[in-house]
Amino acid sequence: MSPQESAGALKNGYSANIELIRAAQSEGGESEAAMRATAELLELNKGLLKKIVMRFRDRGVELEDLMQIGTIGMIKAIRSFDLERGTCFSTYAVPLIFGEIRRHIRDEGPIKVGRYYKRLGAELMNCKNRILTEEGRDAHVSELAALCGVSAEEAAMAMDALSPIASLSDSAYGDEEGVELEATIADEEASTESERLIDKIALSQAIGEMPALWQQIVTFRYYRGMTQQQVAAALGVTQVKVSREEKKILEHLREHMRN
Repeated sequence: MSPQESAGALKNGYSANIELIRAAQSEGGESEAAMRATAELLELNKGLLKKIVMRFRDRGVELEDLMQIGTIGMIKAIRSFDLERGTCFSTYAVPLIFGEIRRHIRDEGPIKVGRYYKRLGAELMNCKNRILTEEGRDAHVSELAALCGVSAEEAAMAMDALSPIASLSDSAYGDEEGVELEATIADEEASTESERLIDKIALSQAIGEMPALWQQIVTFRYYRGMTQQQVAAALGVTQVKVSREEKKILEHLREHMRN
């Protein structure tokens, strides 16, 4: 598929996504029609999901399992996507899928938080919250450790182990069953990966919205590596024309990517 065809497919896919998301969110997403729409959306965005999953193929988790976990992230994105924001669905879904997969790898991977530290962490947090409520101050780790009868080192380890759960499991949008905050926040590696993919999606959409002549110039210059003179000969225009149009194209893309 050529860059123009790919960009056009993305543009058409955007419209299809919006209509299907509206149907998938109808009646709380529980009706038969909503479920069918959700299934269609999953199929329509399978390529995007696979691209993300393949970035985790060397993390010790079966690809089939990663696809299932990523699908959960995609479903969360479908159900929580705000149709009024004007955001591209794929741009919204990428960090949620990344977050779902990375949380699974963290929780199910070789490094796990033992039950003892989970229980101790919960006890320490209860003490911390009680002191904050009753005395209006933050308790020191050593103080909490003394209250729970453990060493300061054990207390620090337990609270560190518990902190992702305590700080990131809250709803990102204030509702009881919405997207968890962690699903919208990735570490540096995940953030870089998702940002690159989002940039590619945004660039493809920007190209798809350009006039046919601009799309041809982009294809010849940046996908086939042709010189301006070669592009001019291929299109039957002057090299000066190609140069002027290319400047307009680059400005258009810069403006689109900033917005």
